[in-house]
Amino acid sequence: MKQTFTASVWQEGNWFVAQCLEIDIASQGESEAEALANLSEALALHFEPPVATIIPQIKKLEVEINAA
Repeated sequence: MKQTFTASVWQEGNWFVAQCLEIDIASQGESEAEALANLSEALALHFEPPVATIIPQIKKLEVEINAA
């Protein structure tokens, strides 16, 4: 399945940064095209289902929260 996303691209020094506007993911490259290609790969990996190599351990944490 293909989905279209919007990217904002800008230059920082010698690097181009590409940031997806719909999802908080960004990448960079030495050219605008490379930054967009890297962002595309990062988005594809973001939506890839996780595959555990070992069974995860489920733990509970107790955290004190001071409400003001």
